[in-house]
Amino acid sequence: MSDIIGGVEIPRTAAVTEATEVLREMTGPLLFHHSRRVFLFGSLHARNLGLEPDPELLYIAAVFHDTGLVTPFSGTEQRFEIDGADHAHAFLLGHGFSKSAADLVWAAVALHTTPGIPGRMGPETAATHYGVLTDAVGWGLDGMDGDAVEEITAAHPRGEFKKEFLETFVEGLKYRPDTTYGTVNSDVLEHFVPTFRRTGMVERITSAPWPS
Repeated sequence: MSDIIGGVEIPRTAAVTEATEVLREMTGPLLFHHSRRVFLFGSLHARNLGLEPDPELLYIAAVFHDTGLVTPFSGTEQRFEIDGADHAHAFLLGHGFSKSAADLVWAAVALHTTPGIPGRMGPETAATHYGVLTDAVGWGLDGMDGDAVEEITAAHPRGEFKKEFLETFVEGLKYRPDTTYGTVNSDVLEHFVPTFRRTGMVERITSAPWPS
């Protein structure tokens, strides 16, 4: 039987099934439900905007988009979005997908917190970004079908999402604060970590090792 939530069908492929299990193992209920909602909301936005993302690739992008918060990909400190993108890329190559498909999903995950750019890229990147915006900050929520939203949040409840999601961000970023430079992630650390000091572009230019 098809798994349809809020009018969106969950792809029925072996890769989707395994990616779902990987998500359960790598994260907890908070990010599991969030990631599934990102796919569902992103799919609805794509439909309303006339975009046609590959459902399987969009699902895998949504699944891995926040895994870097809790499971760094390597010993090198890098933005959590890059960790998640690297996880997705390795997963896809390991499951027989083409490099172009893996690169596409990598970009969707890596750019999911970047303002202004994802919507001008391919449908998978745009839809991932829009799904994240809707679930995190309510972007576009007022234009969505209320029954679909209710069905999605019944299947994947938010619970204390605002509080717990911010806590997850802090835990995932506080040991690598330098990776938040120039991103929305620095907002979180600036709010919750008293010792964190944001570095701005003006400071970087004026303190550069040039005489003028």
